Amino acid sequence: MEKYFNVGKIVNTHGIRGEVRVISRTDFPEERYKIGNTLFLFMPGAKDPKELVVKSHRTHKNFNLLTFEGFENVNEVERMKGGILKVPETQRGELEEGEFYFQDIIGCNMVTTEGEELGKVIEILTPGANDVWVVKGASGKELLIPYIEDIVKKVDVKEKLIVIEPMEGLLS
Repeated sequence: MEKYFNVGKIVNTHGIRGEVRVISRTDFPEERYKIGNTLFLFMPGAKDPKELVVKSHRTHKNFNLLTFEGFENVNEVERMKGGILKVPETQRGELEEGEFYFQDIIGCNMVTTEGEELGKVIEILTPGANDVWVVKGASGKELLIPYIEDIVKKVDVKEKLIVIEPMEGLLS
């Protein structure tokens, strides 16, 4: 069975012309929501996903607004609310060296070069120049680890392991 990856959730309709409001979960919205791209809509309780072709895409505030071919008004898209938009693994695409998908990083265990266990990556923040990985330790305390070469020494998504070089003040 083919594996799918979550790219966003339809949270509402927008206007009367069949536009839906999506909270995006993808690192590449401009690629995923490109006109003509196929997305698969998974609805709670539905057996099979519905294939949708992107007709238009624009951003508004923190949302991506999409329309799909064959859906022209709000009544036709109303029932899509709460659905999850996904792409099959075959559409995932290759990344450059040193680039990772969020879903590959979240859940990884993080250790220092000395072997000290720091915890699991639970979230990724994208404040600007570089991503920040949020790591929750056994104590429940959260650490903010910037994804920069000087700190992150090894990322093994298959083994779900990240090794960092702790810098002064980083882990306190």
